[in-house]
Amino acid sequence: MNQISEVFKKIASGSLVLQIVIGILAGVCLAVFSPDAANSVGIFGSLFVKALKAVAPILVFVIVASSIANQKKGAHTNMRSIITLYLVGTFMAALVAVCMSFLFPTTMTLVATDTSVAPPNGIGEVLNTLLFKIVDNPVNALSTGNFIGILAWAIALGFFFQHTGEATKTMLSDIADGVSGIVKLVIRFAPIGIFGLVAQTIATTGFSALAGYSHLIMVLLASMGIIAFVVNPAISWFVTRQNPYPLVFTCLKVSGITAFFTRSSAANIPVNMDLCKRLNLHEDTYSVSIPLGATVNMGGAAITITVMTLAAVHTLGIQVDLATALLLSLIASISACGASGVAGGSLLLIPLACSLFGVSNEISMEVVAAGFIIGVIQDSAETALNSSTDVLFTASADIAARNAAGETVDSPVSI
Repeated sequence: MNQISEVFKKIASGSLVLQIVIGILAGVCLAVFSPDAANSVGIFGSLFVKALKAVAPILVFVIVASSIANQKKGAHTNMRSIITLYLVGTFMAALVAVCMSFLFPTTMTLVATDTSVAPPNGIGEVLNTLLFKIVDNPVNALSTGNFIGILAWAIALGFFFQHTGEATKTMLSDIADGVSGIVKLVIRFAPIGIFGLVAQTIATTGFSALAGYSHLIMVLLASMGIIAFVVNPAISWFVTRQNPYPLVFTCLKVSGITAFFTRSSAANIPVNMDLCKRLNLHEDTYSVSIPLGATVNMGGAAITITVMTLAAVHTLGIQVDLATALLLSLIASISACGASGVAGGSLLLIPLACSLFGVSNEISMEVVAAGFIIGVIQDSAETALNSSTDVLFTASADIAARNAAGETVDSPVSI
């Protein structure tokens, strides 16, 4: 009995990325050599998708409410500038993702029994749907998976909870930690769920689905690369009027590489705070901005949400006009700010964006499951971009404030 317990402990503490890779390879092999058995193990994928669908609404609600309620006040920092950079950077990431998705449209293989969708007739209908979803009853929003209503209530309650006592804020934080723990538990079963999904998908559709995923991965990585090496440096230069690339490469090397393997912005907070200290930034600034950035600075998440949503939209043949695409960028940016600090958190917010186009939760959760299949690459790159950008924008705001005060601050060289 003890030996079995030790085996489970080793599995639980092992590399999730490696286990997912093994699950993908095992699913491919089973589908190739025994299609009938592959269809049978599809139940594991269905259970995994069902678990994600169950935990996603409450996760969005408590994480966003707790994050807003626990924002620090009263400290003399550059937080206004940093938050502005966070929001601008996240919105620009969503815009880049929209452009890449239109330049290189991606379709996916969906196996939902009902893929019929009533597409919205332009921006007017989208806004009308959006407004009515915002004012939905919170209990109904949670029970029906109305993610727009959930997000609206979470933001509103978070702002009002800022004025409550520390005990209430601590309780919210504890609840958020508890739900995050459940999410981590569900994600630990991702290798088994993905094994079932890959096996059933390939047995049903052949390797065409994987070919679609390779195109999807390239669009995601190209979008993130443009943000990391073009857009973010441009934003940093605009703020500091200095060559941004020494700072950009330092952040990517020290913060990005670590985050790539931890796949969690929250887990990378100590690394980022240590990097800020080594960059000689103001402690009263980075002690607030780095933990906050792990929640609200989510350019990589905005890219994932936008690209995956438009992949579903293109698959279903829904036409998207420019105004709706801009609205999607805004919603994706807001949604990304609620992404959980655990691996795969942004994927659980895809249904929110999909709901703008009338895509059912059944289909959107299939898109989420597909995101976990490619998450070995996508989530690692997304977290590396998010986490390194936290330090980049914090340092840029700090350098700009010192320059404005008459101090001469050079962009840091490699550390």
